[in-house]
Order: sequence, then structure tokens, then C-alpha cells
Amino acid sequence: MKLESYWLDTVSAFTKGEQGRASGQYDVAIVGGGFTGLSAAIELSKQGLSVVLLEAGRVISEASGRNGGQCNAGLAHDYGSLAQRIGAKKAGAFYHSYMAAVDTVAEMVEEEEIDCDFTRHGRLKLAAKPAHYDKLARAHERLVSEVDPNVVLLSEGQVRDEVGSERFYGGLLQTTSAQMHIGKFGLGLADAAVKYGAKLYESAAVTGIAPIFADRYQVTSSRGTVIADKVLLATGSSAKGPFSYFRRRLVSVGSFIIVTEPLAPELLARLLVKRRGYVTSKNIGNYFRVTPDNRLLFGGRARFAMSNPRSDEKSGHILQASMAQVFPALSKVRIDYCWGGLVDMTADRLPRAGQYKGMYYSLGYSGHGVQMSTHMGQVMAQVIMGNETVNPWRDLDWAPVPGHFGKPWFLPFVGAYYRFQDLIH
Repeated sequence: MKLESYWLDTVSAFTKGEQGRASGQYDVAIVGGGFTGLSAAIELSKQGLSVVLLEAGRVISEASGRNGGQCNAGLAHDYGSLAQRIGAKKAGAFYHSYMAAVDTVAEMVEEEEIDCDFTRHGRLKLAAKPAHYDKLARAHERLVSEVDPNVVLLSEGQVRDEVGSERFYGGLLQTTSAQMHIGKFGLGLADAAVKYGAKLYESAAVTGIAPIFADRYQVTSSRGTVIADKVLLATGSSAKGPFSYFRRRLVSVGSFIIVTEPLAPELLARLLVKRRGYVTSKNIGNYFRVTPDNRLLFGGRARFAMSNPRSDEKSGHILQASMAQVFPALSKVRIDYCWGGLVDMTADRLPRAGQYKGMYYSLGYSGHGVQMSTHMGQVMAQVIMGNETVNPWRDLDWAPVPGHFGKPWFLPFVGAYYRFQDLIH
């Protein structure tokens, strides 16, 4: 069993990065080589701006290359609850932003001719308890009437017809959701950014950002120093570097994934007929899908812990047991990959994007990063070029998480709370 991302292990290495020291003056410096930074680099470069991107490790080596490969429409919230809290107009605008994000990914795949196994079979949220189905039915009614006519409610029998498991009681299908090989997608974005003229530096950890003359910035990295008129921070809650303001406002939660050996097509045809993306309805639930080479990817927040090799392996054993409960036919299959990553959560699970001390940022996708990071890279490129109105998150307050100074000491307590909620609801 490899303790590394299946996506990164099954894609060619990025070979078009800059060699030598980083130097020079640019219109925009981007910090972070995930989907947000790469998407922004493409759009800015296409518009004729000079762009340099500095990535601490390998492009897409962190959250962008360590997720489940699902590209889902819909919020990280129950739409009705959010609408009740902030108003239907604003909640609807946020929901439509997530829908537009999937379209952005589809358009970029097509325009840049990225071979990444992009398919749009939908995402099915599976009711783990009968009461959860009732909640999904109420959500369906409001979604269809107010924001999304493409959502379909499936009965228990309909779910059993396409998911070979006895553990679910119906489901809510978002038909416009998609999935892809996110390693190939990320490589395609990086290649496209270089094609349009952006300069990408890997192993270039940013250690300092300082404003200098004429509203410019000096950005210092382990591979050299550049000068830029504007800076876009696309770092997540990076544990290192001059980003303490954001670390206090983002909580990094470990998410873990296993991938099986290749499975027989006839077995997969019995277990997952439609090959959609799937997620269960519990607070500490699971998500799963079939990879392009007929493996089952199965993930979730198996433990409320940070990701490291020992933690990943422990979580992998928990996920393997959970997978066998959902699909008993897979109890003896070999696990070929196991890895973890960090999901950057905001307190209200809504992204944040705007400006801080003159620098632009887009962060905190809270488990919906595949589509939102790609989309927000495009959005922030437009903002940098002067169109602030395209950013739906620009007016959100962002207070620090009380008692949080960068290390989420409270995660075990959060995990215990959600496990208790899953027991009683």
C-alpha cells in the first residue's frame, strides 16, 4: 500500500517550471500552485499581464492533488438553513456561484483540451438513516422551487437499483455535478499557464512579502526575490510563511482516502451502476467514486486529526472497515493507495475572497475546493483587473476563530461532538 496520492502517482511530472533563481518584475505574483493559483495565472496571462507563480512544493501537491476528484454543484450547507440565516437572495447567489464553478471547470477542460477523464454523471447524496431521507426530501422541494431545477429526489428503491448496498434509504441527486482525474487536470492547468506566458517556480516557499515603492510588493522566496505590482495569495492555511492572519481564520481538518486495486468491471457494474460521485448524509460520513482505471476511491474524515504518514495509515484502516460495511463484497480487496490531506474550513463553511493589506486572496473552500478553487482563480483574475463585482464573497466579514492561533488543538472535541450528533440524529 502506497502512502501517497493516487492522483499524483498516476500523472506525468510537471516539467515546464522555471529553472534557476526567481527574479524580475511582474504585473502579478501568485503565491500557491494549486487550482486557484494556476487558474488565475491562466486568465491573467491570457489578458496580457506578466505573471510569476511561486509554489512551496510541487504544483498541485497539496489540497488540489489530494482530494476525491469530485466536482460538485451545491453548497457546503443545507440551502434552506442558509437562506433562513442570511436571506434567500444572498443564499441563492452563493448557490449559483457553486453551480457556475462546475461550468467553469468544464469550460477550461474543453478550451485547454485537458485529457483528465472529465465526466458529468452527477453527485448522489445518500440518506444513511430514514430521518435523513425526510430531510433530503424537504431540501429537494426548496431547491427545485428556488434555485436548482436539476436536483432529483430518489427513493430507497431507486437508490438500491444503482448502488449495490443495503445501507441507504434514498438520496438527493445533483445532476450537474462532475468528476475527473484531478492530477491530470492540474497538470493541464500548469501546462496551459506556461503556454500563455506565466512563469512557474516550484520548491519556492515564500518567506516574506513587503510593500515597497509605488504600491509594489517585494516577494521573497527560497528561490529568489521578485517585484510585483499586485499579489494574489492562493495558499490555503499554509503552516509556514507570512500568513498568520489567514491561519487564525482557517481551520485545517484532515481528510483521508483509500483506493483499491483495479476491480472487475462486472463487480463494479453490480455495486455502482451509474458511476456517479457519492457522499453519505452523516456529519462524519464517507464519499466514494470509481476511478478511470476501475478502482474504488473511498474517503472521509475517518479521524479528526492532521495528516502525516502514521495518521494516514491509521485512517486508512478505519476507511477500509467502513468500505466493507457499505460494500461487503469488497472486504477482501487489496488497498493500493492511502493518503491524507487538509481541508481548509472557515467557521461558517463559506469561502473568503477579497483584499488584505492591499494583497488579494481566495481561500477556505471548506471541502468544495475542486470546482470553487478553479472558478475563484478566474474570478480573482477579473478582480485584479478591476472588476470587483464578480466576487460574490467580497462583503463577508471574517473574524478569527476564537482560541485558534494556527494549530487546531480543538479538533478531537469537534470530532466527538459530530460523532454524538450522528448517533442521536
